[in-house]
Amino acid sequence: MRAVIQRVSEASVTIDGKINGEINLGLLVLLGIEEVDTQDDINWLVRKIYSMRIFSDKEDKMNLSIQDVNGSFLIISQFTLHAITNKGNRPSFIKAAKPNQAIPLYEEFCKLLSTHSGLSVATGIFGADMKVRLLNDGPVTIVIDSQNKD
Repeated sequence: MRAVIQRVSEASVTIDGKINGEINLGLLVLLGIEEVDTQDDINWLVRKIYSMRIFSDKEDKMNLSIQDVNGSFLIISQFTLHAITNKGNRPSFIKAAKPNQAIPLYEEFCKLLSTHSGLSVATGIFGADMKVRLLNDGPVTIVIDSQNKD
């Protein structure tokens, strides 16, 4: 699983002209699921994301987790995070999991993130044409890949 995590002051996802999910202070997580991903990847990534200390404390140091600031999550599925771009000009997405595998993993990720963090989790709709708006705070953007835990 590959996640692009953005610390936001606000974020929303609109589908067919209607807001499907929105948050204020929190993390926007763009989540790409690869065909080799398993429950172990979900468990590791969920723990990593809700424990990450990327919110500022009183001294303006990134020292607080999303739980410390009582933030929220907006999770957006994004298969394009697994684009292979080393040949030609058209990306290949052959490593991205197909919907029949990816949807249950995406749903489990969202459920576990909510359960373990105790925080609100808003989502888009898997496979929908989504318009994502965000106000990146910092800006802070971090990329994590469960296949590269080093």
